[in-house]
Amino acid sequence: MPLPDGFLQELKLRNDMTEVASSYVSLKRRGRNMVGLCPFHGEKTPSFNIYTENGSFYCFGCGVGGDVITFIMKIENLDYIDAVKFLAQRAGLDMPEESFDDSMSALRKRIFEANREAARFFHSQLNSKAGAVGLDYFHRRALSQRTIRHFGLGYADASRDSLVKHLKSLGFKNSEIVSANLAYQNKNGSISDRFYDRVMFPIIDLRGNVIAFGGRILTDAKPKYLNTSDTPVFKKSANLFSLNNAKNSGERTLILCEGYMDVIALNQAGFTNAVATLGTALTQEQALLMKRYADEVIICYDSDDAGQKATARAIGFLRNAGLLIKVITIPEGKDPDEFLRNKGENAHNAFKNVIESSGNDIEYRLGKLKGRYNLEIPEGKVGYLNEVVGILATLDNEIEQDVYVSKISKEIGVSPDAVKHQLKKAGRKRNRERSRDEFRAMRTKLSGREDKINSDRYKKPRAAIAEEGILAYLLKNQDKLSDVLSMIDESEFQTDFNRKLFVYFSNRIKNGEDALSSVSGDFTPDETAKIYQIANSEFSRMANEKTLAENVNVLKEEYYNQKTSDMDSASIEDIQEQLRRLKENRQ
Repeated sequence: MPLPDGFLQELKLRNDMTEVASSYVSLKRRGRNMVGLCPFHGEKTPSFNIYTENGSFYCFGCGVGGDVITFIMKIENLDYIDAVKFLAQRAGLDMPEESFDDSMSALRKRIFEANREAARFFHSQLNSKAGAVGLDYFHRRALSQRTIRHFGLGYADASRDSLVKHLKSLGFKNSEIVSANLAYQNKNGSISDRFYDRVMFPIIDLRGNVIAFGGRILTDAKPKYLNTSDTPVFKKSANLFSLNNAKNSGERTLILCEGYMDVIALNQAGFTNAVATLGTALTQEQALLMKRYADEVIICYDSDDAGQKATARAIGFLRNAGLLIKVITIPEGKDPDEFLRNKGENAHNAFKNVIESSGNDIEYRLGKLKGRYNLEIPEGKVGYLNEVVGILATLDNEIEQDVYVSKISKEIGVSPDAVKHQLKKAGRKRNRERSRDEFRAMRTKLSGREDKINSDRYKKPRAAIAEEGILAYLLKNQDKLSDVLSMIDESEFQTDFNRKLFVYFSNRIKNGEDALSSVSGDFTPDETAKIYQIANSEFSRMANEKTLAENVNVLKEEYYNQKTSDMDSASIEDIQEQLRRLKENRQ
């Protein structure tokens, strides 16, 4: 059973879209609407719009859209029912009793519970005789018992079924254990532990739930680290290790590390604002997540080739998210964990000095670049400056560009004007390329070629546009359904998705329900975004009886043309049958 329409309308009324979004996004008023930088993709020009009239949002940059429920689903990584529960709790509303399908919500709850019990089991194992090898490993890495306890570190023994047996004894089903990715199913139908003979690192979300695990093997076997795969409660690319600790550090700066041990060692040294990715390279989603809790990120990766490549990749994502960046170079080529261990009781001050002596991302990249050229010869200077211009051209702030031009000109002994001239040429080229890419993207979007939701749009663009105009009118004037139905029939819609929407909205309105109130529960997130794009389009702003009539005429014309085309390719028998049906309809 779906959630009652009255409950959903009350939920949205008490959870104002602007107020909820303001907790995550800095918004400014633009006419009737609110705009801001999208929290779902990196951008420098605001394209995230909140439409105050109907309590919805849409981003013209990444195409994400919906209502306040969709927003919470996306930004908190929740399913539909859990997002509704989140908002109900926020507004002090009681959920309706047993009137909705909460099977996914129930599964998520069981996975959280299984993960919590698994974390307790691994931690108890670490402090048992069987876990002595794991505890010894952590002690050799100079971790105190307090730190081990704070992070809930554990050990999975060499047996292949210890955890499975434990969870089954607590009443968990095989399907629940496998769904949590704590076990995998064998060919004979039995299940075995996913993690064994490893020290264990629980991954905890911002609400204190154990959502996943990382496990490090204590031998030379591969893989060295094994991480939970994506589950209904965990997505690797959208979470960070120890962000639950970092958000309470009281600072708007995060230290981004490569691994769990680096983060834990930094915490033990007093830097509780350290985080790490989860077995993958940094993603744009993670960069945007950091933006919610920080203004600046200090990259603290290993100094080996892999670490330097990861640093270069991270800089792009972090800059795109609008974050200030510093890059730490650990002395003597050590990783953060090793550096801190070697400093002993002086670890905090030693690392603080490293941070204070670090430069921003531009200085880091220029320093790396300088090491590749012999600046004592003309060819080396030219090669270096050409690459410098390429880096500085990516800066949008002209003052920032000028500072680096002056500094580099003095260092290399060249005229600042010469560098600025090359910089302007590079800037013009970059702007041309950006404009070309934007034009291509807009042309592709308008053509409907890549419209994955309404795949018929590319083949029938004129009909699809007219259909969207009719849908926009109906959503804005739900009391005019009878007028719309007297002018157009669902069978005359040319694209399957728009026909589906027309039927869905018509049925809801006939039943006395709001056309949009259940959209986020009845459609996929991508379909929901498409619906709200239509609801907030130019068609909606222009929706009146005149434009409705124009769109209806266009759609009927397209319908007639399609039927004529079908008749041209039909057999005599098909044509006779069609004529017979038309005659019956007239009688």
